[in-house]
Amino acid sequence: MPDEEGHPTPEEMDLRTVLHALSDPHRYRVVARFLREPDGTERTCASFQLPVSKSTTSHHFKVMREAGLLRMVDHGNSRTAVLRRAELDARFPGLLDLVSKG
Repeated sequence: MPDEEGHPTPEEMDLRTVLHALSDPHRYRVVARFLREPDGTERTCASFQLPVSKSTTSHHFKVMREAGLLRMVDHGNSRTAVLRRAELDARFPGLLDLVSKG
């Protein structure tokens, strides 16, 4: 069962859901950008400057969170996202390698 913030456990991550989240070009680019940064890098949603409205950006990050791609970190007055790299590598070996080459 996902935690109180909607993050699934690694065992709950479903390949079809992850692939669906990655099928959108904006979401794919967000994950690819995270892969070019040091593991554990936290970024705000706005820092990606997606060419969509704020509500659509929020939707994209919700889809990635619910798929298990990202963990949202609450900092009181702001939230950041971090790629769940180790958990994804353990659950779906090689998947992130393919994304980083795409």
